[in-house]
Amino acid sequence: MSSVLGNWSEVLRTQNLSAGKEMDLVSRWLLIVRASVFPMTITSAAIGGLLAWGDPAVADASALNFALALVGLVLAHAANNMINDWFDLSGGVDSEGYVRTQYAPHPILSGLVSKGGLLAAIVAVNLVDLAILAWFVRELGAGVAAFALAGLFVSFFYVAPPFKLKHHGLGEPGVFVVWGPLMIGGTYYVTAGSFAPWVLVASLPYALLVMTVLIGKHCDKLEADAAKGIRTLPVILGRERSLFLNQLLMAAFFALVTCLVLVGTLPVWALAVWGAFPRMLSVWKVFGEPRPSERPESFPIWPLWYVAWAFVFTRLAGGLFVAGLLVGALFDVRLPD
Repeated sequence: MSSVLGNWSEVLRTQNLSAGKEMDLVSRWLLIVRASVFPMTITSAAIGGLLAWGDPAVADASALNFALALVGLVLAHAANNMINDWFDLSGGVDSEGYVRTQYAPHPILSGLVSKGGLLAAIVAVNLVDLAILAWFVRELGAGVAAFALAGLFVSFFYVAPPFKLKHHGLGEPGVFVVWGPLMIGGTYYVTAGSFAPWVLVASLPYALLVMTVLIGKHCDKLEADAAKGIRTLPVILGRERSLFLNQLLMAAFFALVTCLVLVGTLPVWALAVWGAFPRMLSVWKVFGEPRPSERPESFPIWPLWYVAWAFVFTRLAGGLFVAGLLVGALFDVRLPD
């Protein structure tokens, strides 16, 4: 059992399983759905739920609805990852030697699942999400469906024709909208039982961080994407400008959280995010330097580089944001008071 738990831990940390280790069923599916990036979705859901629990105007936040939203969002993220792999393979983007197959096993090309099995999993996961959405519509009305359907549109057409958002520099803004206003705003909506426009503004700081992760990944894949005609934002802007943009977005995270605290939108405990400032400075330094020419020792997802640093910072800053909101939900202190 300890070896199996070790497998799960390794997959969740690195999106890989070391050669020589026996593949178990759970590890296989954690790899297929790329579960290592689920913490960003869990953080968005937690922010939305805690904004509802900490809102003085919300009399009775629903733990059941929050739990269903969390499950639904994680499943939606899993479906998104599988859809991306399906369409990128079908469209000729993913192939042996392309970056996607180098940093982690591709579900189909690595033999983890058949094309039919991946398609069946996509359908099954989306059916569960449809059932959850039906529950929310029955409980709260059709308005809540707008969040889910908008997220589904970005998720599906991120790589699917005819829009292929990633191919036209719209993937990064799409992720910003989904992991911010849609996930955080939608989770607040179902947890609180009603919608509040200010939550969309409160969702923006973390949305910026998730966007930096995708920009970092596309900086790592810039040459390979450009060769295939995929015009991600870094392909359009260039690597140096994109990495500078990431530095600005990380700084904007701290500025936005601080402003939202100063105007009383967020509790003062949200300032805990400043504990991640030293980490940001170290990531800034990496962004300002050329990537290594060879794989650093024990680096798990090579040839990706910048994305790993963005993800590590986002995980810490997002975790501190959640911790601050949790304390604020228990002991609400706001400015001006």
